[in-house]
Amino acid sequence: MKSRAMVLEKFGASLKASEIDIPVLEEGQVLVKIDIAGVCGSDVHIARGHDPRVPLPIILGHEGVGHVAAVKGERSYVQGGAVHEGDKIMWNRGYSCGRCASCLIHKEPSVCKDRKVYGINMSCETAPYLNGCYAEYMILSPLTDLFIVDGSIPSDVLVTTACSGATVAHGFDMVNTHIGQTVLIQGPGPLGAYAAMFAKSTGASEVIVTGGSQNRLEVCRKFGATMALNRRRTTEAERYEIVMERTRGNGVDLVVETAGSPGVVEEGIKLVRPGGTYLSIGFSQPAGIQRLDFYKDVVKKNVRIQGVWVSDCRHTFLAMELCRQHPEAFRNLVTHSFPLERANEALAAMAGREAMKAVLEM
Repeated sequence: MKSRAMVLEKFGASLKASEIDIPVLEEGQVLVKIDIAGVCGSDVHIARGHDPRVPLPIILGHEGVGHVAAVKGERSYVQGGAVHEGDKIMWNRGYSCGRCASCLIHKEPSVCKDRKVYGINMSCETAPYLNGCYAEYMILSPLTDLFIVDGSIPSDVLVTTACSGATVAHGFDMVNTHIGQTVLIQGPGPLGAYAAMFAKSTGASEVIVTGGSQNRLEVCRKFGATMALNRRRTTEAERYEIVMERTRGNGVDLVVETAGSPGVVEEGIKLVRPGGTYLSIGFSQPAGIQRLDFYKDVVKKNVRIQGVWVSDCRHTFLAMELCRQHPEAFRNLVTHSFPLERANEALAAMAGREAMKAVLEM
């Protein structure tokens, strides 16, 4: 058997339609027939060569939902129960070594130096070759966490939990949240939408979202945002005054950065109240230097700065659960769908911000 796949052979070039032989499964491997692959904003950066982790050639795609086509040996789900052919499943986008200090001592598997990520740092020239979601079939390692999926949630909705949802869940898992807090989110993309929903679900009384796309800002309102500030229609000084007025001059309890763009930290750190937290989720690729007056904006205010790198099994589960509880809201996240062969158009739609979230249907 062969699997259709869209392969990146050269940075900055279009993905190439290819056929790849499906190898005989080894013990513990699972062959998945992909139903839906998510097209992440980071895929755009990867295709352009902005991510230093990426080997070529590679099948892009780290977000997927599918059905078990075959399994070698016995495998079980995170929620319990054995894996069977025909099951609808999702999986962690990557897996850690389970042996290093980060995994065993510090309990931070997301920062494992040997972490493997589908569609990001696993070439299609490395066995088992089908290592990304932009393909008809994919082979999952025995080390990959598997989730059996509630069939009532549409696959294109659920796939958004694999990256954006899980990473935001990781962020909120790392900071103290409480009823009545005020939250400001910088960036109204999929990360920002998930951040708005997690903020509301943890009891935030005020959720302010800032960004340059009015359409995306309106989507974030459906996820719990109580105020949307368009940075193309307001100045930084005006946004500062609005936030301070809204918070009685204190600043917000929590700023969540989900933009990953130059200058975003410089603005956001000034909006944190004394003793508050700045949570940075959006920098999935290098984006240059952020300049801060560390004494004035961090030390003198007792501000906590928390970085977030990817996620682990718990966070994928939390995002899936949030999606299960609010399926109608999450339907607003996926705005564009393409067949596999039009993956280049899907990447262009994400790069041009035409799509809030694009998916590939097999």
